[in-house]
Amino acid sequence: MILTAARNPDEYVECLGGWQRRHVEALRAAVFDAVPALEERLKWGHIVCFLNGPVLLIRAEPQRVLLGFWRGQRLLHVEPRLRGGGKYEMATLALTPDTPLARDTVLALAREAVALNRSLGDPTRL
Repeated sequence: MILTAARNPDEYVECLGGWQRRHVEALRAAVFDAVPALEERLKWGHIVCFLNGPVLLIRAEPQRVLLGFWRGQRLLHVEPRLRGGGKYEMATLALTPDTPLARDTVLALAREAVALNRSLGDPTRL
């Protein structure tokens, strides 16, 4: 994780540079185009988006940017490169400078992740 003194998501992005910043900006834009109702917070040192509980995270690290979903293991039909692990059916996609990722895929992932939270409730309250 890239540690910053950021106090909110905008400051988090401002602390980034290079390809990490470009990736994070593109992911944020796509996520909010897909689901404008998401609430974005800086939590656990990175960006977390909420709607009926946590939906997704965007985390910049020195060698990668992670796009993670609390119910990501249910989203493999949208993006098979998601890797599961941890609690809450979590799955993440690791992005490097050369990782191809279509904007339409991010839109679909965000929409489906939100639909799961709407239908199943907060994933942290199992």
